Amino acid sequence: MKVSRQPRERAILGQVSDLDLRLLRVFKAVAECGGMAAAELELNIGTSTVSRHVKDLETRLGLRLCRRGRGGFGLTAEGDRVYREILKLLGSVEAFRGGIDDIHRRMGGQLEIALFDKTVSNPEARIHAAVERFTAMAPEVSLSVHVDSINGIERGLLDGTYHVGVIPTHRSSKALSYTDLFGETVLMYCGARHPLFNTDNEGLSWARIRKLPFAGLGYHSPNMVASHRARLERAATGFDQEAIATLVLSGAYLGFLPDHYADSFVKAGQLRAVHAQRFRYSCRFASVIRRSPAPSRVVRAFAECLATAHLKTSA
Repeated sequence: MKVSRQPRERAILGQVSDLDLRLLRVFKAVAECGGMAAAELELNIGTSTVSRHVKDLETRLGLRLCRRGRGGFGLTAEGDRVYREILKLLGSVEAFRGGIDDIHRRMGGQLEIALFDKTVSNPEARIHAAVERFTAMAPEVSLSVHVDSINGIERGLLDGTYHVGVIPTHRSSKALSYTDLFGETVLMYCGARHPLFNTDNEGLSWARIRKLPFAGLGYHSPNMVASHRARLERAATGFDQEAIATLVLSGAYLGFLPDHYADSFVKAGQLRAVHAQRFRYSCRFASVIRRSPAPSRVVRAFAECLATAHLKTSA
């Protein structure tokens, strides 16, 4: 006997109202905080109200957005997709607001900045100086600063989640505009319990290094490019600099880390650079903005502050 399945009834969303935008913002906070109770402080409303808003949105969309219960909170597959669509929609709303501000020649609204991790300890990085300059220039603009992977920053810029990014340059997209800012030196390190830590490694060759377990970043980056060029096979994978540092500190792996970030571990006797003159690479960092639609006045102003803060000064 063939049982016919009734298709799920689809909700007709129609026009997106101010109330819909409020519900979407509540769900965004719930998704990012990891639950109703956690979002209570972020939204400054009670948990029961947060829960009611999420239920109202689920009814409005005709979708189950999250799982609640003893197993804990989690987004459904539909909830995860809706969250990503919300980011695009709210990004477009901010872009519209920025366009109106441009017409009035004023700077306000929200600016989403995304940085590659562990840039703040780089003495060549002057991002903080750019922030100081920008906030004096545009005090009504609210800044949100994120830390993300290179891929995450590029995706965020393209879909409007982020407005300005600072990333290591490793490839270029025609949809993005890049401005060179500062450099970084990356060395290979071993932990205190690694066999190379207390040995003379002046005579080490790449052939010898290739036989030792190596930990590298698991996405396209200068780290991955350098590793492939040296024909190093990953025995372990990290997805940010802290993950690589953790693996190297274990003593089980070699790994590339920015010298400025590793410096505190070196001084504490936990890490050692392996033949710093041989096993190393350098990379450049750039500010990145989307080419189209044309960046708002706020975005252009912050990008200019980044460029100015990193201008070479004469001795």
